[in-house]
Amino acid sequence: VQLQASGGGLVQSEGSLRLSCAASGFTSGYYAIGWFRQTPGKERKGVSCISSRDGSTYYADSVKGRFTISRDNAKNTVYLQMNSLKPEDTAIYYCATDPGLCGSTWYVWRKYNYWGQGTLVTVSS
Repeated sequence: VQLQASGGGLVQSEGSLRLSCAASGFTSGYYAIGWFRQTPGKERKGVSCISSRDGSTYYADSVKGRFTISRDNAKNTVYLQMNSLKPEDTAIYYCATDPGLCGSTWYVWRKYNYWGQGTLVTVSS
């Protein structure tokens, strides 16, 4: 399985960005794609997750109402639309995948087997 994350960049506070995660090589029919972010010296934190099977979505409290995760199953691509960005959203964003559904432990980065290379999001104040 390979994941390719893209769409990061520099944006001003209250601006928007859309991240993409293109996936390939799946051998199972259903999978979860999670977005995580990490800043230097801190642990990777879950941002959002979507299940390909039923489209169920999960969000960290810090991004609810501002970020929206969506999927295009035909393209095996997941998007993270980020609006009303804040300086504290600055981080490297990673997408990751795990077979099955996101589930109640979607935010636990250790449960994901495959990771993309990360894309840097910088929000200036």
